[in-house]
Amino acid sequence: MALAARLKALGGAALDALLPPACLTCEEPVAEQGGLCPGCFARLSFVTAPMCAVCGVPLPHDAAGEFRAEGLVCAACLAAPPLFRRARAALRYDEGAKALILPFKHRDRTEMARPLARLMARAGAALLREADLLLPVPLHRWRLFGRRHNQAALLARELSRLSGVPHAPLLLRRARRTRPLGDLGAAARAAELEGAFRAPPRAAATLAGKRVLLVDDVLTSGATANACAAALLAAGAASVEVLAAARVPDPRIERAR
Repeated sequence: MALAARLKALGGAALDALLPPACLTCEEPVAEQGGLCPGCFARLSFVTAPMCAVCGVPLPHDAAGEFRAEGLVCAACLAAPPLFRRARAALRYDEGAKALILPFKHRDRTEMARPLARLMARAGAALLREADLLLPVPLHRWRLFGRRHNQAALLARELSRLSGVPHAPLLLRRARRTRPLGDLGAAARAAELEGAFRAPPRAAATLAGKRVLLVDDVLTSGATANACAAALLAAGAASVEVLAAARVPDPRIERAR
């Protein structure tokens, strides 16, 4: 183990000599590979309390939700509880988070996976402690072909390395291609995603009784996570929770500030 650690340190020093560490988003010099400069780090908005104990959406104050046994719950989760048990995210999806996530998602900046996973591991520490299995939200094969990587799968792999929780990237499949969800409201998203995911029959033995932690890059309305949870619970999972790199704030709650 000591030899392996020394070799790793030497390899890191050689990399730093060839490619001096630079900020992931602005190229300013930083202390170590995969880091952010103070200015870019300061632009990140972390999701902290108060938040919904169920869906993890940021809340402006305690009065924006209702206290239940599980904690402070937002109006949307009170009206229609999701199938997943809890969801958490590291960052609010604002300009600071977009500077990390959009290049990772659309410009092949796969080196963003590890620093994002570190942030997620801190935000989702309680979820990771209870998880038996990490599963990424799957892409349809044609979208995967065009993008060349599934960003959720890369995050799940890094989270597995950090936490020791095994990950299984192929246990959940996207059964059909869905149209882009960006311009759809919550109800339309849910309708578009109904039946879009499935666990193949061979997955049932692995999923049976497992506490699954579903991994994604951005959590918006929760419709994708809910559709995935429906498929996993139908296949025998004991529970499903969700961990994302970033969470889109609910505009209804933001307007009520």
